[in-house]
Amino acid sequence: MKTDLIVIDEYIQHTDIEPTFIQLLEENGLIHIRQIENERFLDPDELIEVERYARMYYDLSINIEGIDAIRHLLNRIKGLQNEMRSLRSRLRLFE
Repeated sequence: MKTDLIVIDEYIQHTDIEPTFIQLLEENGLIHIRQIENERFLDPDELIEVERYARMYYDLSINIEGIDAIRHLLNRIKGLQNEMRSLRSRLRLFE
């Protein structure tokens, strides 16, 4: 299982991301960090999100609360798009 996970300390060493940024993401529920023994890990599926959040935070100067709001809105948009696709499929049955 450890081989599937990303060691946060190693990730931080290879990027310009601060450890406090990762901690803020976890504290605000934007990512989930796994603790195994004394080491912290990130699920590879969340790496894309961490990088997206880091671009917002460092490049665009968006704070954590703003990132959370953006994440919420993007998830809402995805949900609405899926609902539209489903409704379009159902409407095609009546054509």
